[in-house]
Amino acid sequence: MKQTIKKTLLAVFLVLWGAGAVYGYFQATDSGSKLKTVTIAYQKGDPIDLAIQHGELSKKMKAQGYKVVYRQFTDGSAEMQALAAGSVDYARTGDTPPVTAQAAGTSIAYIAAGGTREKGSAIVVGKNSSIKSVKDLKGKKVAYTQGTSSQYFLLKALENAGMDANDVTWVNMKQPDASIAFGRGKVDAWVTWDPYTAQAQIVQNAKILIDGSGSSKNREFLLSTQKYAKANKTVSAYLLQYLQEDMTWADTHRSDVINLYTKSLNMKKSVVKKMVDRKPFSMTAITNQIITEQQNIADTFFDQGLINKKVDVKNAVVKVTK
Repeated sequence: MKQTIKKTLLAVFLVLWGAGAVYGYFQATDSGSKLKTVTIAYQKGDPIDLAIQHGELSKKMKAQGYKVVYRQFTDGSAEMQALAAGSVDYARTGDTPPVTAQAAGTSIAYIAAGGTREKGSAIVVGKNSSIKSVKDLKGKKVAYTQGTSSQYFLLKALENAGMDANDVTWVNMKQPDASIAFGRGKVDAWVTWDPYTAQAQIVQNAKILIDGSGSSKNREFLLSTQKYAKANKTVSAYLLQYLQEDMTWADTHRSDVINLYTKSLNMKKSVVKKMVDRKPFSMTAITNQIITEQQNIADTFFDQGLINKKVDVKNAVVKVTK
């Protein structure tokens, strides 16, 4: 009799345990399936990279039902290709990539804008270079990356110096390759942005010929496609809000930012400090002033024949709301 009771109780326990396990499995599966994946393209040293290191963006987005996946790229041009292909939902770039992408037919959507990076954008030359001014670049080889802020910066710098685009030899390179070429003396000057600028100064003893002040603000942007942005305004609103919070934190915790970037970039702390010290941290909605800045880039590229159709930046802005 006792054995019968024991067997019965054991059977009941196993059934209940099995039911609980199945229930727990489906609960976990359902919970996971409710998280919508949002993929963001970024570059090392940008606000998204900082948000990754800080860790708050992913947590806050998860609490709202979104799993954020990050994909790293070397420059904005590559990010725009990924955005056009649909392999990412958002991309953080500088000011020029969205212009060239829009001209190429990508249905770009401006979501938010970061601070200017004019102090960290520069034309650098070797420590012992005879080049003392932009005018001295005439006939010289200058490294840049096509479709990025460095292309617009060099155009404006030459224009401001009363020079023509044909006065220099443009050497199109990815930034890591340009760094090597510059270090080996294969090019006379290099148009770049932080953290490359800071690294060139500290590691390669480079001199800043001019920074972006008066030539290129090199503002940062969070971008998407029109189709995705219009269908996911709530996602965009959360990203704007949480990135704003991250940037506000960064602006008042620069020592922490230096430590986080030093780990992320795997660079000397002195390099990272130079970059952070001259970098404004912000993320805001798109304003009329920012639209005008972008339109100036688009008009310059069209006038120079670098894009084959006029671009209307204002029509590419998508206002986000929760």
